[in-house]
Amino acid sequence: MIEILSYICIVIGIIFWFWGTLPLIGNRSVLFKLHSLSVADTLGSMSIIIGLLLKIPSEWSLLLLAIISLAIWNTVLGYVLAYCSSSGGNND
Repeated sequence: MIEILSYICIVIGIIFWFWGTLPLIGNRSVLFKLHSLSVADTLGSMSIIIGLLLKIPSEWSLLLLAIISLAIWNTVLGYVLAYCSSSGGNND
């Protein structure tokens, strides 16, 4: 049962990865595209790591560190992108 749940998490993660790339071909703004891509990539990567955690529980410390690193990295990157986009329009 754990094996099946592990594979389900990994497949959901891969689906999130592909789902995040679909808005890249749309006509929305660059910031919308980056936001949707980073959210989908974060959720997909976390889902894959959770699937791996179910598959190899002996490596829980490294996999937990990977989940925390993903969450912090993508949050900081989102703030940096928002700051760069807001300060770019104020230089008149």
